[in-house]
Amino acid sequence: MINKLKPHHQIIIAMILGYIVGYFFDFSKIFIPIGDIFIRLLKMIIVPIIFTSIVSGVSSVSKSQNIQILGIKTILYYMSTSLIAIIIGLVLTNSIQPGVGFSINSDSIKAKELIETPAGLIDMIYRIIPVNPIDALAKGDILSIIFFSILFGFSITRIPSDHRNRLNSFISALHETIMYLTGIIIKLAPIGVFGLIIKAVHHSSSNIIPSIGLYMLTIFFGLAIHLLIVLPSLFWFFTRISPIKHYKAMSKAMLTAFSTSSSSATLPVTMNCVQDNVKVSKTTSSFVLPLGSTINMDGTALYECAGVLFISQAIGIELGIFEQLTVVFTALLASIGAAGIPSAGLVMIFIVLKSVGLSEHPQVGILVGTMLAVDRPLDMLRTMVNVTSDSIGAAVIGKSEGNKLYED
Repeated sequence: MINKLKPHHQIIIAMILGYIVGYFFDFSKIFIPIGDIFIRLLKMIIVPIIFTSIVSGVSSVSKSQNIQILGIKTILYYMSTSLIAIIIGLVLTNSIQPGVGFSINSDSIKAKELIETPAGLIDMIYRIIPVNPIDALAKGDILSIIFFSILFGFSITRIPSDHRNRLNSFISALHETIMYLTGIIIKLAPIGVFGLIIKAVHHSSSNIIPSIGLYMLTIFFGLAIHLLIVLPSLFWFFTRISPIKHYKAMSKAMLTAFSTSSSSATLPVTMNCVQDNVKVSKTTSSFVLPLGSTINMDGTALYECAGVLFISQAIGIELGIFEQLTVVFTALLASIGAAGIPSAGLVMIFIVLKSVGLSEHPQVGILVGTMLAVDRPLDMLRTMVNVTSDSIGAAVIGKSEGNKLYED
């Protein structure tokens, strides 16, 4: 019976049961380790995900000059829209401050001491470049891992084709294995949420619901701005075509993305709509869209940035300018590594948390568990934003390649 329920229904039931059991039964504390184990499982896959995702994404760009130019256009578009989304999340979360007043009983730790604050821009650059990449992987030094992964992926594109193909096959197989493992862990989310909500009940005050509600509204507002203002404006600016026409053409893919919460699962529908309705060439769409489903995660990038700021506000830590710049940079690159499966963005948020030294704070697990409990509607909307951005990217790049959009 439970297995027949949809994942988001399972999580909602787990959240309700966790709140009831945690509030009314004192023995419920014995379930708290379940939530802690779930968080450890999420942390376990951070480094493999970020390394394999970025390397496979960067190395997929061919040495062919035409494909390389197409790749440069695609990556510039995707990075630009993701950066805009992150800035929206940064501004809104700093303005609304949904985490302020989210009271959690601290375990007598000075959280501010956990933050790794760079002395300046040069120090930040030093932190990005690893002296020993293997040591960076072992220690989970996320900025260094991202930097090394980009260079490693780029280097794969420059070596002879026989070696390149073997390495690409190996990295692709490794990435697929990690994604399968991630899917297994995500399936354990209802059990993990049950334990984390019980922990939240025992450690949090009664204002948890209003605070998480304000957090949800902040994310919804940011995603709505990006979906209804930023992306249509970019589309019109580069194509001089009504964005309403494009949204109608892509409605099937957008609704599929909303219902599945998976960019990867929606990809066949997205390609069909882009090729048949928008009339982007197969050459352009077959390159831009699969790459977009892997590295273009506007909604996820916005969510990761806003989520980390929400957590820092909730535990009473004020992130300075360099910490917030680190959040922006890491959220941008972490969104590239976000898998196209439901709630994978929640896994990637630990990457951003770790980049500013907050991942080991004792209350982070409670907060992430609370965020996961309300993540399904947010995940549905941000996936629709991701897929819409992919389609607009395909249209914009197709236009630049000489495609006559919407013409038979």
